[in-house]
Amino acid sequence: MTAFAVRPATGESDLAACFAVRSEVFVVEQSVPESIEYDAYDADAVHVLAVGPDGAALGTGRLLYGAAALAKTGSEDIGSLGRLAVRKSARGLGVGVALVRAIEAEAVRLGLSAVDLGAQAHAVGFYERLGYVAYGPEFQDAGIPHRAMRRALP
Repeated sequence: MTAFAVRPATGESDLAACFAVRSEVFVVEQSVPESIEYDAYDADAVHVLAVGPDGAALGTGRLLYGAAALAKTGSEDIGSLGRLAVRKSARGLGVGVALVRAIEAEAVRLGLSAVDLGAQAHAVGFYERLGYVAYGPEFQDAGIPHRAMRRALP
């Protein structure tokens, strides 16, 4: 399988698909407590969903903006990319790159100047290849080492 589509998640079924991918990747694979995986930011975030030709969810991510981004990035002009998750069966197909680019496109549409994220330490190189630059010290999130990263938008 190499064909997939990425689009903004709309409606309850899309959001349920996003949450199912996050549960599989973060809660099951990475042992992130379910109680911290889902938060109040989910309600107003822009969620993106990658689906295969059969309609099955392959990956997801979200963008926080406005007041929600202010709490994460320190600026309403800088979005916060988070909860990027790709199912094992879809890794290596470009799904993660497509999800990041779709989130960036949403950030541009919203008039944001940059996107911040907290990358798991093992994924820093992935984000660097997409133009993100690490800053600040490594930190722990859900018991997993992370680095803050940012990419200015055109």
